Amino acid sequence: MGEGYHSRISQLVKLVLKHASFLVKLHLLTERGSALISFSDSVYVYWGLTSHLCAAGRLNWNSPEMARPSSNLTKFRKEFAKAKHIAIITGAGVSAESGVPTFRGQGGYWRKWQAQDLATPEAFSRDPSLVWEFYHYRREVMRSKMPNPAHLAIAECESRLSQQGRSVVIITQNIDELHHRAGSKHVYEIHGSLFKTRCMSCGEVTANHKSPICPALEGKGEPDPKAKDARIPVEHLPRCERRGCNGLLRPHVVWFGETLDSDILTAVEQELEKCDLCLVVGTSSVVYPAAMFAPQVAGRGVPVAEFNMECTPATERFKYHFEGPCGTTLPPALERHESEAI
Repeated sequence: MGEGYHSRISQLVKLVLKHASFLVKLHLLTERGSALISFSDSVYVYWGLTSHLCAAGRLNWNSPEMARPSSNLTKFRKEFAKAKHIAIITGAGVSAESGVPTFRGQGGYWRKWQAQDLATPEAFSRDPSLVWEFYHYRREVMRSKMPNPAHLAIAECESRLSQQGRSVVIITQNIDELHHRAGSKHVYEIHGSLFKTRCMSCGEVTANHKSPICPALEGKGEPDPKAKDARIPVEHLPRCERRGCNGLLRPHVVWFGETLDSDILTAVEQELEKCDLCLVVGTSSVVYPAAMFAPQVAGRGVPVAEFNMECTPATERFKYHFEGPCGTTLPPALERHESEAI
């Protein structure tokens, strides 16, 4: 890496540290109500300098302004037909079309709280019963939600192309497992899953689709602001079933102030480095580090197509932009191309 790279990184550090005092508790929201970065007076956590996220430094920071993104589906389809390794980055917009609540913005409350009030290590330490009620409710809601045409199109495309020696990888910010339920196999859930737990004692991560997750939570989690907190004794909350442990379980999701799994980030970085076509589907492109992924790919000249309800801060970096519901715009983009063998 040249001096210019180190100079830019140094400038980034200075900028972060200069404004840290004003960012006493700044949380950058993930697409599903978690967070990646927090700043405080004593701790500076910034994505740009960690070993795995320094991949951002490989972006062409001096690249010229790109032409306005194209919405020409025929041209995109030609690139799609040639691609051997396709990376698809998905966010909340995909799940929203399945009716999945986000608990963000106006009206996005569970009782009197938004996700950022409950999705923190501090909240869980202070009131694990309340936090588990919130996540139990979310788990139960997901049982009535189904993959939509966007999920299904991605899964069908992955399955079809795998038979042609081509690959599709899904990098999702969502924690609802709808990609899995649609049939996708090659999925990285960078923010975790509602249907996995992690033991606070032994650290074991386990898939858990029980309903309810424990007897004490049955019938709990009513979102009505007038509902009373269950106040479940901690010994009756979900517990680790590993022999000799019995530790308290927590949802295996990324909470505010927590970092992403380094192994997953490494794997995602490797996928992005080898992809020859990238799709960004239903994401705001403002949540880091995921917001870096597609611009990083575009920076090395790989075509990137954005499918979203509106333009995002990253739109001008991409070659294609298709506006509208993902369930409408994505299926025709991923359907079998005439050049594919039947």
